[in-house]
Amino acid sequence: MAADNLLGDFLKARRARIAPSGRELALSGQRRVAGLRRDELARQAGISEPYLTRLEQGVDRHPSPQVLQALARALELDADTAAYFYSLAAPAPDAAPGPARSAGRAASGPGDGGLEVTGPEVSEDVHRLLDAWADSPAYVRDRRFDVLAANKAARALASMYEPGRNLAREVFFSPGARRLLPDWPLIAEQTVAALRAEADQRDPQTVRLIAELETSEDFRRLWAKHDARPSRDELKRFAHPDVGELSLRRQALTVGGAEQLVIIVYQAAPGSASADALARLVYEF
Repeated sequence: MAADNLLGDFLKARRARIAPSGRELALSGQRRVAGLRRDELARQAGISEPYLTRLEQGVDRHPSPQVLQALARALELDADTAAYFYSLAAPAPDAAPGPARSAGRAASGPGDGGLEVTGPEVSEDVHRLLDAWADSPAYVRDRRFDVLAANKAARALASMYEPGRNLAREVFFSPGARRLLPDWPLIAEQTVAALRAEADQRDPQTVRLIAELETSEDFRRLWAKHDARPSRDELKRFAHPDVGELSLRRQALTVGGAEQLVIIVYQAAPGSASADALARLVYEF
């Protein structure tokens, strides 16, 4: 993944996904490119083709808000992807990221091995909050989808929620992920879109992570679509080897502060079969 021309790469990839209209087909005759040609997108956005060329080649990296909005309309971007597109035109932060800090206390409890994690610090208040949700799997992750802290219920639900794991890496490389997640194709698509929307692609650690993930054909195919959608609250299914299928409502909560950490909590509907299965799982872990 190249991190030096994110805006241009996005424009080229999304331009290739737009079907030309009947008028454009009539004007162009036989086509040799997928999607819109550069001159067609420029015409639809009301900008010059040479200027669009400079944007795609990375010569001009900071178009005006008016140009960005016109291109977003021409590219038929939804609200989430448009917001991501606008962020690509923002100047890179001047300050380099600070050194990694300890993520706080290691997870405790049977089976965790006292694993130490490096990354943004998770406060004791957040650790206490996770522990208070004793019957609900809950964990903290950062923008790169590194798990920084998790309660006992989360670690009982899946090994991918152990502190020190990376969720994107687990989805695409863990042998058991497709068995654990019955809706794996949808989860994979959501993971890639959320990673693109939330991760800082100028960060060297993120660049290395994406390069590793791109060795997966599935990830490479989804990443090339340039979809961007932050994590959403939704129902998620698990096929646990010990207690069977669970349907859990996922909620994403943002932790205040500069590190942009996210708490993910899974809850079962009260009195449901999933609630009973989750209670057994936590009790036996």
